[in-house]
Amino acid sequence: MTGVSSARSGEPDSAGTVAPVSLEPAIDAGAIRRRFLEVRHWEPVQAGDRAGAASSRPLRQAAVLIPLVTRTSGLTVLLTRRTDHLHDHAGQISFPGGRVEPEDAGVTGTALRETAEEIGLRGECIEPLGTVGTYVTATGYHVTPVAALVHPPFDLTPDPFEVAEVFEVPLSFILDSRNHQRNTVVTREGRRQYHAIPYGSFYIWGATAAMLLNFRAYLHAPGVSRQP
Repeated sequence: MTGVSSARSGEPDSAGTVAPVSLEPAIDAGAIRRRFLEVRHWEPVQAGDRAGAASSRPLRQAAVLIPLVTRTSGLTVLLTRRTDHLHDHAGQISFPGGRVEPEDAGVTGTALRETAEEIGLRGECIEPLGTVGTYVTATGYHVTPVAALVHPPFDLTPDPFEVAEVFEVPLSFILDSRNHQRNTVVTREGRRQYHAIPYGSFYIWGATAAMLLNFRAYLHAPGVSRQP
């Protein structure tokens, strides 16, 4: 059964695990908006998975939404856990998103359409802010993350085929470098390092963790005002 939960710092998550408390200074919606109004000179923590970048196959274009929910207690990031039967990334934590279709109004249109299809979150409560670089996945996708503010109240209707659970993580927790890990796994191609941001019972890793760290780098980079 599809579940919807809200995991908050210092409170039990859906599995009854108490999430760690972050001491990262709070950043509010206004500060996020201002950052996207500036020209930012930044470098991604990781631009993609080397296996995906080295593939001879043409990369498929995709987009994901980084949904920043404007809770009264502070901004949170809304994420999903994929169902266990999916062919790609089964059971993993991900952003809502998917492949760019010809009828989409650019990558923002793709991110909004996929978000509506996957979790039922509609555009009237979503305030798109801008894109945060790109990321090449091991499965051959060239992904553009689109950051957006999401304003409650809203109802979610997750697609039970794709989404096992929807949950939220405080943005302050994600921005706090003490919560970041760099781990190693051994595959048939050899040893591979990956980023991870464990949160309670949720293990955020791989492309999702890397794109969150890229978002952190974007927010923390110096910016200058755009010329009028």
